[in-house]
Amino acid sequence: MNDHSSVAPLAARERLMSEPALGAGNFLDHALAANPHRAVPFVFTHRTDHRGEVVLRGHSLLDLAALRDRYAAWYHANGVRPGEPVAVVVGEGLEPLLHFLALTALGAVPALVNDALRHDVLVRYLDHVGVVGVVADDTTRLAAAYREDPQRRPRFLALAAEVRAFDADRAGLPAAYPHRHGPDDVVALIHSSGTTGTPKSTMLSHRGFWDGKQPRMVRFPAEPYDRLMSLMPHTHAGGLSYFLTAVLLGLPTVVMADWRRATVEPVMEAFQPTMVASFPRTFVELATGELPVRGAAKVHSWFNTGDSAHHGHIRRLVTLGERPAGLIRPWLLPQERAEQPALPGSQFIDGLGSSEMGMALFGQITTPESARDDRCVGKPLEVVEKAAVLGLDGTELPDGEVGLLGVVAPSLTPGYWNDPRLTASFELNGYWLTGDVARRDADGRFYHLDRTVDVIDTADGPVHSLPVEEVLLADCADLVRDCSVIGVPAEHGQLPVAVVQLQADVADSSPDEVQAAANRALAAAGLAPLAAVRIARTPEDFPLGPTGKVLKRELRTRHAALLARP
Repeated sequence: MNDHSSVAPLAARERLMSEPALGAGNFLDHALAANPHRAVPFVFTHRTDHRGEVVLRGHSLLDLAALRDRYAAWYHANGVRPGEPVAVVVGEGLEPLLHFLALTALGAVPALVNDALRHDVLVRYLDHVGVVGVVADDTTRLAAAYREDPQRRPRFLALAAEVRAFDADRAGLPAAYPHRHGPDDVVALIHSSGTTGTPKSTMLSHRGFWDGKQPRMVRFPAEPYDRLMSLMPHTHAGGLSYFLTAVLLGLPTVVMADWRRATVEPVMEAFQPTMVASFPRTFVELATGELPVRGAAKVHSWFNTGDSAHHGHIRRLVTLGERPAGLIRPWLLPQERAEQPALPGSQFIDGLGSSEMGMALFGQITTPESARDDRCVGKPLEVVEKAAVLGLDGTELPDGEVGLLGVVAPSLTPGYWNDPRLTASFELNGYWLTGDVARRDADGRFYHLDRTVDVIDTADGPVHSLPVEEVLLADCADLVRDCSVIGVPAEHGQLPVAVVQLQADVADSSPDEVQAAANRALAAAGLAPLAAVRIARTPEDFPLGPTGKVLKRELRTRHAALLARP
């Protein structure tokens, strides 16, 4: 291995796989103990200097520990104790991860909040969680809200800059530091989008959030030349999951603070990643328009989690990059390099997961050689004990029938913070309901058809929005850059309507043109036609949530009267 490599030796990674005390609350300490390259910078932040050039700054395991301890001393001085929830409302990137490390080292529970969350929703969420303190980039509006209702005010409300400026040695830390977590201790709270009210607060447990990720210690690409670009929101379980993996591997990783292409592409060109991990939103931007050939020149793997991605975007991304000799699917690290030539193009690993699942529990791999297989998310990963398509009464449905997706896995959330009733609503016949509609084929592959809340209830039966979107994006790609299909009330039941972003070179196309092309493609695929098309000509016409997801609920409200009879 390269003397300057930060990657932990294979023997050390193998020992981590069976370490009984390792978990989400102490992975940094285990990485420090296992990796002899602890002084080599490997976690990179980015900024743009006065000349417009990308500047990357590296942090070693020792650097991360020093920052963690300084932040932890501030929290301890402000009265934070084990088991107490503390809100962290700071911009994306490395900063929320440092607060996570500091609070878990004290045994406290970081409530990580995406700073794009709407302010009134944020205040309701903090009140629901019952946080004892808040650290935020900007506390002005929060302070005003608490002045209006002082009974709800936490013990402290502090600027993140105050924590960053704090300077204290380890004498300011408790005697029992870092905290020793039990397997079931809650180590973080991750919120949902909150588009219909107060966000759900998913609990992550110390052992559970690590369970299922052990194979990554030997299967995730970690050659000396590998470099990961993490575009996940790092206040989300997905960002935390990839950070945990990178820290334990010692894998060079740039932790992105922005998922938009205008920021991402220059950093890609400067960092030259071999792997890119993201939610679908950035992949949509990278796959449309002129492809990022220079930035993706060395990419061999794209990792998607959360909502599954669309073939229309995947097929363009996998034409980029190069798969090196020895890279074998599904992202295995070979102990002996295979005798095979490098292959052109890359692989796209589409993982269906959520905060509640603890990780992507299904995986589908697409390469330039793969046949199209719309909405297939593959087979359950080995951590999954059981996966099934369920009827409303919890009975397991036979292959080919559509129902609710249920899973049993050790990585699953213990439930929702302060809400046992909500937790119980996601449990059915011993399964955890993922909130998805799916079917399974005779070979055991699962197909993700919709979110349960997005199914379109027509007079002729349910229409699933994701297969319709798949056809628009793959078969109408000359017109459609991105789209969202929703159900709109009609005289009898609902009908499907598409809200469409157009490709730049056909920006003058009319809704009727797009609808005609879409319905020809949908008829060929045997799917229901669209009742209408609306063109999203401004960003406001295509609203996004804090993690870049299209807000279908908001689109449904906006277009609720579209098909109403005059």
